[in-house]
Amino acid sequence: MKKTFELDELDCANCGAKMENAIKKIEGVNDCSVSFLTQKLTLDADDARFDEILKQAVKVCRKIEPDCEIIVK
Repeated sequence: MKKTFELDELDCANCGAKMENAIKKIEGVNDCSVSFLTQKLTLDADDARFDEILKQAVKVCRKIEPDCEIIVK
């Protein structure tokens, strides 16, 4: 499953790159991209565990950029 989420308060491109690399290491993630310019996160992960993987991605992002929030609708 592939979904795109808005990012709120992503302050630097370097932090976005760190978030992308860390999310790609989560088990079940097929691909991930973080765009600083568009403030978007695209996550491609295992369908059966997508919600669990998304929760892990949110935790990873908070560690790297505490003010950044992934907007899940």
